[in-house]
Amino acid sequence: MFTGIVLETGRIIKIQKTKGLARFKIASKIASKVKIGSSVSCNGVCLTVVKNNKNYFEVEAVPETLKRTNLGDLKKDEIVNLEPSLRLGAEFSGHFVLGHIDGVGRVVNLLKEGNSVLCEIEASKEILKYVAFKGAVACDGVSLTVAKLNNDCFTVALIPHTLKVTNLSKKKVGDKINLEVDIMARYLERLIKN
Repeated sequence: MFTGIVLETGRIIKIQKTKGLARFKIASKIASKVKIGSSVSCNGVCLTVVKNNKNYFEVEAVPETLKRTNLGDLKKDEIVNLEPSLRLGAEFSGHFVLGHIDGVGRVVNLLKEGNSVLCEIEASKEILKYVAFKGAVACDGVSLTVAKLNNDCFTVALIPHTLKVTNLSKKKVGDKINLEVDIMARYLERLIKN
């Protein structure tokens, strides 16, 4: 489990693909803090550390994960958002993020507003039914508040700190972005249907 508070990014230094499986070698300051078997959110996707040392760690993604997220599009030297799993007793900010991506959205507009940026993201109706105005959504693993919502898109405001410490500052119109809706919305729907 994660909070969507991304404090650091990592750089992809190697991608190895074998029989559909992709292994990502990521240079990062958190490499010395994560253990083999630990969960790490990489662009919002919960992945397991399979190798590490003080300078890098490695995670693997199966074909299903590559197909349903933007991880399959990653290239060497790209920057990814990282968050180690939540530890008991740690400060809880953001919202509950599982690292189970609901779908991939697409950036359709970026509008500078002073030092911040309004990022408009197109998403499927299946995802949008769980998105609420002023509700939480994780975008590439970053917990954000929905500032605007319409039939096929939602908008989030990226403050200067978020732009500084995440890869969202590098997004361009047309880029894919991993989306995870607030888990509470899914449970609420399940309770109402039964």
